[in-house]
Amino acid sequence: MKHYAIAVIAGDGIGPEVMEQGLHVLRTLERVHGGISFETTAFDWNCRYYLRHGMMMPADGLEILKDFDAILLGAIGSPDVPDHISVWELILPIRRTFQQYVNLRPIKLLRGLASPLRGKGHEQLDFVVVRENTEGEYSNMGGRLHSGTPYELAVQNSVFTRFGIERVVRYAFSLAAGAGKRRLAVATKSNGINYTMPFWDEVVLELSRDYPRIETRLYHIDALAAAFVERPEQFEVVVASNLFGDILTDLGAALVGGLGLAPSGNINPEKRYPSMFEPIHGSAPDIAGKGIANPLAQIWSISMMLDHLGHRDLGRLVLDSIEDVLLKGEVRTPDIGGTATTREMGEAIARQLESNA
Repeated sequence: MKHYAIAVIAGDGIGPEVMEQGLHVLRTLERVHGGISFETTAFDWNCRYYLRHGMMMPADGLEILKDFDAILLGAIGSPDVPDHISVWELILPIRRTFQQYVNLRPIKLLRGLASPLRGKGHEQLDFVVVRENTEGEYSNMGGRLHSGTPYELAVQNSVFTRFGIERVVRYAFSLAAGAGKRRLAVATKSNGINYTMPFWDEVVLELSRDYPRIETRLYHIDALAAAFVERPEQFEVVVASNLFGDILTDLGAALVGGLGLAPSGNINPEKRYPSMFEPIHGSAPDIAGKGIANPLAQIWSISMMLDHLGHRDLGRLVLDSIEDVLLKGEVRTPDIGGTATTREMGEAIARQLESNA
């Protein structure tokens, strides 16, 4: 029996609703497999916790999490707590402390769904974005001066280190090589950002010499965003800095049906620390409690967790079950043209998984 300890942070808004269905599918997988078990431990660290305690998690929260095999996150955010508090005091400390320097996001049109892009189907929309996740434009460096006066100013520093660039870009090259891909697209803006981006480009081109069979192409971010829309079929693996990767992956999610269909993994490739898997749709307070949120991205994130833990067959089983339900078209949440509830969607995927196992 293979055993895994999983930390569960359901979070805010629709987070607990989609997490419930994700765990339902995970329990179904556990039951039909018979040789794998998941011990889940739930933590109530969210914006309500902040309003009670003045912090997003206990002072020893990271110490508590460090020995888990993986972390499942639902969603964080509430109108009652500014985003720079909820994100910067929970999500970013986890990513940085546990060296989750890869944010892995598939841009994949699932079978059974249609893209808003005319004439682009499943074969044209199937690639992955590797986003740097611990430094770059989202570095916690800068400050404000002369607040509340006519001289008020704010400075936000971007931090790019050779170490940080090398490890995420090498991961992207290795991912491409291991999957038999031939092309790596690299986001830059060295024609407008004249220090960090030329440095990024130089490190990328140095590393490309170690992967001569992979075609490496640098794109200015504005041109790359346009190419995502016009020619998505040309992409296999894309690597980008923290900010550029964030923007590109939200655009990519829109191309394949919306944020409700977008999973992600915050990966520590060396597995020295736990990695964290989450949907990227946010807490969606406008629909929280209505029972209509799409749990698909949460369930797909669990598929990515299984891949990371070394069970690619089980990850594939979960993803196939999602696609089989979508192909039937009988159970769909409102965001993808149906009337099903969150629970009905989760139960349909669990039943399909039982049938496929």
